[in-house]
Amino acid sequence: MRYHYLAVNANGERVRGCLEAETPGDLESRLARMRLDLVRERAGRAAALAAWLSGMSRRRLVVSRRELIDFWFQLKELLRVGISLQEALRDLHDAHTGTEGQALRQVIGALLEGIAAGQTLSQAMRSEPSGVFRPLFIQLARAGETMGDLARALEDMIAALKQEDDLMRKTQKLLLYPAFVSVVIAAASLFLFLCLAPQLKAFLRQMGETLPFYTRLLFALSDLLARYGLHLAAVIVLGALALRTWLIHSAAARLYRDRLLLRLPVIGLVLQKVALARFAGALALLYAAGVPVLTALAVTRDIVGNRAIRRALAQAEDNIREGSPLSAAFADSGFFPAFVVRMLHVGENTGALDVALENLRHFYQRDVDMVIERAERLIEPLLTLLLGALLGWVMLAFIGPIYAAISHVAL
Repeated sequence: MRYHYLAVNANGERVRGCLEAETPGDLESRLARMRLDLVRERAGRAAALAAWLSGMSRRRLVVSRRELIDFWFQLKELLRVGISLQEALRDLHDAHTGTEGQALRQVIGALLEGIAAGQTLSQAMRSEPSGVFRPLFIQLARAGETMGDLARALEDMIAALKQEDDLMRKTQKLLLYPAFVSVVIAAASLFLFLCLAPQLKAFLRQMGETLPFYTRLLFALSDLLARYGLHLAAVIVLGALALRTWLIHSAAARLYRDRLLLRLPVIGLVLQKVALARFAGALALLYAAGVPVLTALAVTRDIVGNRAIRRALAQAEDNIREGSPLSAAFADSGFFPAFVVRMLHVGENTGALDVALENLRHFYQRDVDMVIERAERLIEPLLTLLLGALLGWVMLAFIGPIYAAISHVAL
């Protein structure tokens, strides 16, 4: 199979090329003999098409973050009591017999096959076909194998997964509540406009009262939705599909979307801090494990989740390759906050860059907690106010004319 690869040489320079290999692990071994460290690989178009056709009927494996945390923890404990890697993996493979653990059982089976074929754990993780193991964990495993302390590398993987799980849970906490309340408001509005308003409209017209402007506006919106609602829904669906297709096929569109997300009030600030916390935590783990800075930056670039930040990291990586210090390279990108640059500068001067990065991660993770807490206190009353304003408008539009008509009848 022909692979396109990105690697780093002994001088920290990026090297791109193509090479024939049986598996990604075989590719890594061949590059290692060329004194190159593999960063990422991609199968050629013909090979990728063949692999896709052969796997069309195979369901993609989904292993949750919690399952991976438990798996790495159990493997670490087995290794620490002196059990060999292959025997520990076989025990864990046999332990997952239920239907819920079938995906993880297949992943462990693929690791066992790779190790039985003579691969190291990092090579087996790279060649695992479902792509469960990301470059961060592969590099950590490889660093642990180099230092002869694989259990320590597994501890680092567990720490990285727990940090990521905590950050994702907090981000979802910020987004889920407004989304839920927005759905409730939209459903209540549709019920009022499509079900309640037409009935009250006929009733008020029979009474012959002159309707105020806000009542006529509500009835006009109701008529508009009743007449063109399906067309509007079709336009929204087609627009969403067109936007999704554009994002899938256009790298510039995805970059623009990610930049726009970072400019959103409150949410953009949270997304930026979450990305910086993930970056600092991953880079601290890789640097402490002895992974070269340029290789570590290439790996962390793929986990920040935002293409605008990824581009800034790529620019910083290019500056470092040209001879700039780490803090100066980040400052020249013009994207990262001054606090990030200052902490990197302190880490360089003290020789404890991993400690500075860990402090940076802790700061941004704590800052995310504070921003989310403030946003929750702000968003809840705003959404309540919005729902109250909608209900107040509807009540005023309906009850006002009815009260006026009843008053005239009574007179």
